[in-house]
Amino acid sequence: MEAIPEQITDAIPEELSVDRMQGYIDTAVEMAIEYGPKLVLAILVLIIGLWIIKRVVNVINKGLEASNTDPTLAKFLGSLASIIFKALLFISVASMIGIETTSFIAILGAAGLAIGLALQGSLGNFAGGVLILLFRPYKVGDFVDAQGVAGTVAEIQIFNTVIKTPDNKVIIVPNGAISNGIITNFSAEETRRVDFVFGIGYDDDIAKAKANLQRIFAEDERVHGDPEPFVVVGELADSSVNFTCRVWVNAADYWGVYFDTMEKVKVVFDQESISIPYPQTDVHLHQAG
Repeated sequence: MEAIPEQITDAIPEELSVDRMQGYIDTAVEMAIEYGPKLVLAILVLIIGLWIIKRVVNVINKGLEASNTDPTLAKFLGSLASIIFKALLFISVASMIGIETTSFIAILGAAGLAIGLALQGSLGNFAGGVLILLFRPYKVGDFVDAQGVAGTVAEIQIFNTVIKTPDNKVIIVPNGAISNGIITNFSAEETRRVDFVFGIGYDDDIAKAKANLQRIFAEDERVHGDPEPFVVVGELADSSVNFTCRVWVNAADYWGVYFDTMEKVKVVFDQESISIPYPQTDVHLHQAG
């Protein structure tokens, strides 16, 4: 067989590399022609979309601020709206370029379901925090009784509520439990009613005791005159005649009025020789025959 000239063998690699390079160039040109306009349009949509999202989120934040929404909730809702809008924008841009988004969305959905199942307790607390911040059954500074914990609300977080008890203990209660339970807010109203029950002996003067109770309430400037103090004989008990007393005060004065009145009644009753009986049993012995 006749050998291939040396000049031809030297030229073959160079021609092959040129053909390969030309193929790359042709492919690049085709892709540029096919995807270039889509890519440019997608970039424009992305830029304009981000600008619009920023403006929309600013409008939402201003609206929440004008509606006196809790700052923590307002910040969260603004961030959540921004994330949702941006996610939708990126999916739309990817679809414009030609990227298949169906499987991508399915993967995100499956991942979200798995995360939700794994964190269902935390998500419940999160949802409870949003409801508390949105409907505001209580606010920072209120004295509440929730989930068996009574104290002043020190902080409302997204997942927990921090309550400080009267003896200065800090208790963290999950918002999910609070939002699904009974909440007693002692600070929701400006005024509160203080209830008392005072007993006197059966041998004491009812009119005298009633007049002294009315005088005690009238002399206390913290006790409201409207509605006027309510003082009546409420029960004829086994060992005493019990007076039922109800007075209205400012919520902040509740305990001060309660404790001061208890002390004042004892002092006045002692001065007026009005007895405060304690439970007792009379035993009568009869001699047989």
